[in-house]
Amino acid sequence: MAFRAPRIAPSQITPPDTYLGRRAFLAGALGAGAGAAIGRAGAAVVAARAGTPLQYTDDAAESVDALVHAPDQNEKPNTWAQITGYNNYYEFGTGKSDPAQYAGSLQTRPWSVAVDGEAQITGSFPLEEFLKPYALEERIYRFRCVEAWSMVIPWVGFPLAQMLKRFKPTSRAKYVAFETLYRPGQMPGQRERILDWPYREGLRIDEAMNPLAFMVVGLYGRVLPNQSGAPLRLIVPWKYGFKGIKAIVRIVFTEAQPSTTWSEAAPDEYGFYANVNPNVPHPRWSQATERRIGNPFFHERQATLMFNGYADEVAYLYKGMNLHRYF
Repeated sequence: MAFRAPRIAPSQITPPDTYLGRRAFLAGALGAGAGAAIGRAGAAVVAARAGTPLQYTDDAAESVDALVHAPDQNEKPNTWAQITGYNNYYEFGTGKSDPAQYAGSLQTRPWSVAVDGEAQITGSFPLEEFLKPYALEERIYRFRCVEAWSMVIPWVGFPLAQMLKRFKPTSRAKYVAFETLYRPGQMPGQRERILDWPYREGLRIDEAMNPLAFMVVGLYGRVLPNQSGAPLRLIVPWKYGFKGIKAIVRIVFTEAQPSTTWSEAAPDEYGFYANVNPNVPHPRWSQATERRIGNPFFHERQATLMFNGYADEVAYLYKGMNLHRYF
């Protein structure tokens, strides 16, 4: 299935003083001989040379509007402060500001990612080696939390499918599982029995191979901050945010559906699939509407879209499934 870029306009990015890092990233990408491309749905996908780290300088890029053509859209990305300051990351505490306050203690270098299970290529890979083959892209995605709040976020990363294909999963691999770092000395929330640590998530292989599934290393053209999941996290934009596992240290190809942290902790509230679905309420609140973080009218709500607005790209994955049962 061809990639269809998400329907959010880069022209409505936050003002230049907030996104200087992003603009310099774009300039670096163009200077490396890469170009900006627009998918049929209108969002920018900007490639950088494979293996090039995120860097930004004082050299101002042209306005992003001059680099890309974007149709009129009505969704404005949240600011850096909103994205990095309001977050769920229980490894650092249960408050929304706890990750920003406490995640600075996490050391993200050196870092390695283990790959094992039903794949031809397995092993432990230093992060630099793990990331080196991939060209970076910027994708502006909606983000919908299961708690019924949402944001619009400009991520930097690469398609999950590219990574999975590199390790050559066997025909027995029906799912892919992910695991977060377990380091209570630097992640104070792990000292509490809030969840069964380390945090675990998973996808069906066909979900993981969908072009929208994204491995993230940056935000607003900058290196991903600790509180947002550094140095490597997952984004699956048609699913609730808890599927976007952070600080990944292990990836496992498996034949059986893997256990996942929230569906194990509260199976009646958090299903394995976790698809955004306004028609299936959480047992304690409705999912029909959401509150957009940053909206000056705090209590104003907007309608939640099926699959978070990405139904055209992903609905085929669940054809014939009872989405009330497999929530």
